[in-house]
Amino acid sequence: MAYRGKNYKKSSELLETTKLYRLDEALELMLKARYAKFDESVDIALRLGVDPRHADQMVRSSMVLPHGTGKTARILVFAKGEKAQEALDAGADYAGSDEYVEKIQGGWLDFDKTIATPDMMGVVGKIGRILGPRNLMPNAKLGTVTFDVARVVGEMKAGKIDFKVDKAGVLHAMVGKASFGPEKLGENIMAFVDKIIQLKPASSKGVYLRGVSISTTMGPGFKLDPLAVRGIGAS
Repeated sequence: MAYRGKNYKKSSELLETTKLYRLDEALELMLKARYAKFDESVDIALRLGVDPRHADQMVRSSMVLPHGTGKTARILVFAKGEKAQEALDAGADYAGSDEYVEKIQGGWLDFDKTIATPDMMGVVGKIGRILGPRNLMPNAKLGTVTFDVARVVGEMKAGKIDFKVDKAGVLHAMVGKASFGPEKLGENIMAFVDKIIQLKPASSKGVYLRGVSISTTMGPGFKLDPLAVRGIGAS
């Protein structure tokens, strides 16, 4: 059994483990239960009625949250010439081609997101075994393999998030910082749940949104009533 510190145990006193909370109620208690001295991230976990082993039930996409995530991503763009300069002008932290492949092969990983122009994917493929396990590989399905690098850099700097359901049918995402307060966090969470509902696979049968919980980095998880999040949920 995992050891829990006294601060965690104290904050957990606000939590009724068998209760399904309304979103506004959960946010109020979650923020009240904070004890960390830093601005904690707020995370959401959704248990979906899908079987990710089947390709037609994979839930994966990206979106820009209404109020961003509160985290500024360090962006690396694999591009050449004008496209590399376009990326830098749009706010990318790094842009280039073979020189960054060599740096990454040497162990450099000081970035959070990657974008690549389509003509660079042959080069990027050389480091796929390094980027892939870290979820850093550019992906056409997520819009990160594109010639429209300026737009995608702008979206990432505005707080674009990528998400993918795991093997157990659970989807995790960061939806802001504790300092956002309940109103902005609530709007981010509702927008995110709306997006997940829109992505329901046609082949998914029965209850789709089976469980929802929110938590801060260090705090306990508060389970939400799936049917009460935006009054939508699950059928």
